[in-house]
Amino acid sequence: MAVNDGNTVKIDYTGTLDDGTVFDSSENHEQPLEFTVGAGQVIKGFEEAVIGMEVDEEKEFRIEAVDAYGDVNPELVQHVPRAQIQIDGEVTPGVILVVKTPEGMELPAKVTGVSDSEIILDMNHPLAGKPLNFKIKVVEISS
Repeated sequence: MAVNDGNTVKIDYTGTLDDGTVFDSSENHEQPLEFTVGAGQVIKGFEEAVIGMEVDEEKEFRIEAVDAYGDVNPELVQHVPRAQIQIDGEVTPGVILVVKTPEGMELPAKVTGVSDSEIILDMNHPLAGKPLNFKIKVVEISS
């Protein structure tokens, strides 16, 4: 049985950046990744890669940034007055803060700069702008 739209699949995977850095792996989660093909539960390029595969089949593929987490959006880098950031302790570059949007949604934001008057926050996904490489194996297919 080959993977088609609407199937639920379980996949073992390892994702790497071009420099070989592993950014995620099903081994870290102690179970295969499970998703329904066509339901938009995983990034577009990943979903497209599994269509037509069969149980125990392995594949390596690359997803360009635009089909993964998108390009870096400069509008998601915000200069925020320090007075608007309520946090205990010192804020330093590299720290991840959780910020609330005016709609009440919580988003992770990486501190990329700090001055006496402002903090620069990058709310892009950490993998935005990066092509992703995957090695996958189909473990199970169900309808």
